[in-house]
Amino acid sequence: MATKPKPKTTKPPVAKQKKQVAPKKVAKKPAKKSLPSTEFSLFAPDASEVFLIGDLTNWNTTEFKMRKFKDGNWKKMVTLKPGRYEYLFLVDGEWWTDPENPDSTGNPFGSKNSVITIGDL
Repeated sequence: MATKPKPKTTKPPVAKQKKQVAPKKVAKKPAKKSLPSTEFSLFAPDASEVFLIGDLTNWNTTEFKMRKFKDGNWKKMVTLKPGRYEYLFLVDGEWWTDPENPDSTGNPFGSKNSVITIGDL
């Protein structure tokens, strides 16, 4: 009589276990304090070009070009650190103080600069 071959017994597959690695600790960067924006505006409906200048731009006459709106107002949003700033508007080549800001100081040219203070000093 012929013997039947015995079926091979197979072991159930063993799942390979991955080596557990502790999650990397990532140092959190401190949240940056965002500085609030300050809006400068000037009503000059007939002007064709207006720039905001002052010690906030190191008196650069072309850095902060203002945007004209349909109502005749020119506006520029600027992020400034706390401090005291002197500024003027350059309107079609003419220097203007801010007519809406009563705070001003004399300058070496015999006229006045507008003054704005950001934050507590």
